[in-house]
Amino acid sequence: MALVVLVYLAGVLTIVSPCILPVLPFVFARAGRPFVSNGLPMLVGMALTFAVVATLAAVGGGWAVQANEVGRAAAIVLLAVFGVALLVPRLSTRLAQPVVALGARLSGSAVDAPRTDTWAAPRSAVLGVATGLLWAPCAGPILGLILTGAALRGASLQTSALLAAYAAGAATSLALALVLGGRAVSAMKRSLGLGEWLRRVLGAAVLGAVAVIALGLDTSVLAQVSTANTTAVEQRLLDRFAPASAAPNVVAGGSPTQGAQPVNAPPAAASAEGAEPVNAPSAAAPTESAAAGTAVSAVAPRPTVAPLQLPVEDSIPSLNGAVQWLNSAPLTREELQGKVVLVDFWTYSCINCLRELPYVQAWADRYRDQGLVVIGVHAPEFAFEKNVDNVKKATQDLNITFPVAIDNNYAIWRGFDNEYWPAEYFVDARGQIRHHVFGEGDYAESERVIQQLLADAGQVDVPSGVASVNASGVEAASDENDVGSPETYIGFQLAQHFISPDGFVRSVAHTYTSGTPRLNEWGLSGNWTVSAESATLNAAGGDIVYRFHARDLHLVLGPATGSGPIRFRVTVDGAPPGVNHGVDVAEDGTGTVTDQRLYQLVRESGAVADHLFQIEFLDPGVQAYSFTFG
Repeated sequence: MALVVLVYLAGVLTIVSPCILPVLPFVFARAGRPFVSNGLPMLVGMALTFAVVATLAAVGGGWAVQANEVGRAAAIVLLAVFGVALLVPRLSTRLAQPVVALGARLSGSAVDAPRTDTWAAPRSAVLGVATGLLWAPCAGPILGLILTGAALRGASLQTSALLAAYAAGAATSLALALVLGGRAVSAMKRSLGLGEWLRRVLGAAVLGAVAVIALGLDTSVLAQVSTANTTAVEQRLLDRFAPASAAPNVVAGGSPTQGAQPVNAPPAAASAEGAEPVNAPSAAAPTESAAAGTAVSAVAPRPTVAPLQLPVEDSIPSLNGAVQWLNSAPLTREELQGKVVLVDFWTYSCINCLRELPYVQAWADRYRDQGLVVIGVHAPEFAFEKNVDNVKKATQDLNITFPVAIDNNYAIWRGFDNEYWPAEYFVDARGQIRHHVFGEGDYAESERVIQQLLADAGQVDVPSGVASVNASGVEAASDENDVGSPETYIGFQLAQHFISPDGFVRSVAHTYTSGTPRLNEWGLSGNWTVSAESATLNAAGGDIVYRFHARDLHLVLGPATGSGPIRFRVTVDGAPPGVNHGVDVAEDGTGTVTDQRLYQLVRESGAVADHLFQIEFLDPGVQAYSFTFG
């Protein structure tokens, strides 16, 4: 209930967001008329339609998005006709005649008989449905939590209730504005005789709003303006009123976190991926790529310590629902009875997951003979990570030998009530979850948990001490104390701090200029098509700039369908990176995008400072998804 109230308040706040401006003409066109029969049906239709459409878009996949586009097109046409009718009263009368005649026949009265407008409420409700199809509120932290949780956890009553609460909050503030505006309109009509003039102004405003939405300006320019207006207020509400336990089905920051940051933590307080590593080893030099594997050195003995207190958290849920298993036949919880099990949720473009994997693999190798079964559950973040062949290649490149369940439908994710990448669940021989870790780090404690659960299961000669893992390349531990840049998405759905002057032009080709970014700002240059999840370069010579503060800079990239290898050139502060190049870049800054994966482009060899990063693509067809840092 606390979360519902919080979401409702976030909806109320939309009245101060520029993203509400295109909706206002549709709403105020009902001003000056009885609220119960005109304004209320419209707002109810708008709120319910938004809740339904947002739920379907989050969980329904491509078909829902396509259906919504058809609905949006129909709504644009309907509201354009509505605007023209307001401008041209004669057209309005002609359009209304068939409806009036039908109402008269249904009521058994003559068309010209005295009557009340019995069709006012249905007409207003239809306009509300059209408005709900077109309304694209700016996705601040709270709405982002809901939509991301819905996408990862699937349809649920909670998702629909939260979206309905958000829409109801927006409808409440609009209703107040409509009532006050209605009084002002009525007064102007009575005292100044401006009824016809106001009607024409509203008609022009409706047509202007339709044009803004049709051109995508509501989700580009207005969305950029709105960030500073409501995000800070919403974040303060989250910090004050939403403890992590209050929101089990959503994730912080409007996106699936890639670390252990609780729901109510402000994004600025998180590390590069939101993780807070504990006892993380020092960074290793980038002497070889991640594909070259990870070495496990001799184990240092440790003194005897008191047993860990490991309460029973839950029973292991079903492992059914994976679309495919790698490195193993499908495993079931019944088969795993008597085994100690480590379930690790990961996805192959997640930098925190990549840095954790060497430890998980080391544990799988070290304790396999004592009865430990490690299961990696690959739950994708980006669409290309649902491609089984991509996951197979990543598993081979990363030298993963333990079983991997490909959880493309998030069935296992939902069964564990999971919220994070990476996430580890430690299961005893009785099938009970006894411990969990969200995010990278805390490796020594995790290994102690494994040792204790194996000993409790009756295993003898369980190795003591902690394996020392020498990770390199992208798998090397992050320099968390000097990471001053957050994970940054490039698709318009979750993007922040985008500075190209015109903002995003959604889902159509557009020529961008990058501008001059300040710290943690970024921009595009060249002809790109920016979709919800990524940006695709349409012509050679486009680039991306980002001013960052971190030792490592990574960028998730891939070739678009039908594109071959894509050459690129990286500069740092206008010069080739030299010794500060990442594992996927030569010292002269050149490299090639061949697969859909995370690319390490910069690794600073000296003191960390603010730097201007630029990557220029010499061939068209690249798709860019997100920046991560370490």
